[in-house]
Order: sequence, then structure tokens, then C-alpha cells
Amino acid sequence: MIPLHIAHLTKRYGNRLAVDDLSLDVSRGTVFGLLGRNGAGKSSTIACVLGLIAKTSGEIALFGEPLQPRTFDRIAYVPEINCLDGWMTTNQHVEFRRRCFSRFDRTLMSELIERFEIEPGRKVGKLSKGQRQAVALALAFAQRPELMILDEPASGLDPVMQRRLLDTIVSAAADGVTVLFSSHQIGHAEQAAERIGIIDSGRLALEADVDDLRAKRFLVEAVFEDGRIEQHYANGDVTIVEAQLRARSPVTVTRRTMNLEQIFLTTISETKERQA
Repeated sequence: MIPLHIAHLTKRYGNRLAVDDLSLDVSRGTVFGLLGRNGAGKSSTIACVLGLIAKTSGEIALFGEPLQPRTFDRIAYVPEINCLDGWMTTNQHVEFRRRCFSRFDRTLMSELIERFEIEPGRKVGKLSKGQRQAVALALAFAQRPELMILDEPASGLDPVMQRRLLDTIVSAAADGVTVLFSSHQIGHAEQAAERIGIIDSGRLALEADVDDLRAKRFLVEAVFEDGRIEQHYANGDVTIVEAQLRARSPVTVTRRTMNLEQIFLTTISETKERQA
């Protein structure tokens, strides 16, 4: 059973098209990175999935059925804007979640409190932004969900805690948890995601396994005698691009595998060119 299925999702806010005919599946145990610039449609997609806003059209299925009240016991969600009650301590939030979610694991929560260096007795409103985010994430993981939906989960975390978060995501996926996270920080997806989708102007511009992208996308650089340097992107058969450059008698021709940031930027650029 596919944890998350989206088909032809469209969301309009008045005359503004936020999500445009978007389709994707997220398989069990997959870490799926939803990438895009600010305002690309990532948060609107997530809000439609969770029923926080009404979709204009399209189909969304969670564990093979439309969203039901009972489904929320199988899902953990951390929004981009922290919404924990500031007057409650972390310990009080733990007790509240324990009563709300049947799988909540207090032992795991204790481990996460230590991992994220949380002060459990302090009121959440007295914590730093990063610590509030760490509390929200720890509570979500401790629910032992089947599907985690994280909207910009590293927001406010320092580099050390970002690394611990990514490690925790990968560990959860290894245990069979499905993770969908949105981010505009490409490096996080490169470190944790197995599969990515790039959204631009509400449309899914690219969806692929990260390893497949790295195997097929290359940057080819040619240096000529007059000092000129030319760079070309190759998607697929890089030998054709290399042969065309060598025919012009350069001093050197080198190729490098494109990183995810370069793939993201070229995808956005190609999308803009097609729309022009």
C-alpha cells in the first residue's frame, strides 16, 4: 500500500494558481525531498494532503484511501511555523501527545530529548526558536508514525542539530517510516533523500531517484588556447557533448557529475525557458 498518492492536484487561491496539476507517489520507507524556491507550492501541496486547506481539484490518497480522522494516528506532521503551546513545558506536551496518539513511545521521546539537547522542564515559550523546533520534531518522531510530513523541518536548527535531524530521518526510514519533507535547502535533500521532486510555479518540474540523477547529469568543461572556458550541461549521453567540444580542438575537456544544487538550478532554468 502506497502511503501517499497524489494525482493531478490543483489548488487556486482566487486567481492565483499555487499548485498546478501535480502528481506523485511516495513509497513506503522512502525519504522524499520536495524541493522548490519560496512560494513554489510546497506548503500548499502539504496543506492539501493534510486537509488543512481544500484542494481545487485532483485526488489524494493516504494508505489507499481519502483522508479520514483515524488516519491521523498514523501520521506525524511538523509545520514550518512552530505551533506548540508556549505555556506548556516539553514534559506536558509529551503527556498530551501520549494521550492523543496510540503509538506514542515515551522511551523514544526520552532518547530524542537527549539527542536534541532539549530542556524538558522549561516552558516551550521560553526556549529558543531552534529548541522549539527540536521539541516539535522529537514529538513527531516519538509518535512512531507510518508517514511523517515535515515542512522545512530544519528551520531554526543550528548545523549540529540539522545533522542530527537528517540522521534521525534516515534512521526512521530504515525502520520503514515514510518521510516527505519540503525544503529550499538543497544540501539537506542531497544528504537524506532517496528521491526528490522539484516544484516550480506549482508544477512538478522533475521527479527522480537521487542516485539516478547523479548517474545521468554531467557538467562538461572545455578550455581553449585563447583562455576561454566553456561549460555545458549533459543529461544522458555525455559522450555526444564531449565529442562536439573536442571537434573544436580545445586544450582540455573534463567532465564532472552534477551535484543536486546544480541539477536544481538547471531544472528551474529549463522550466523558465519552456514557459517563455
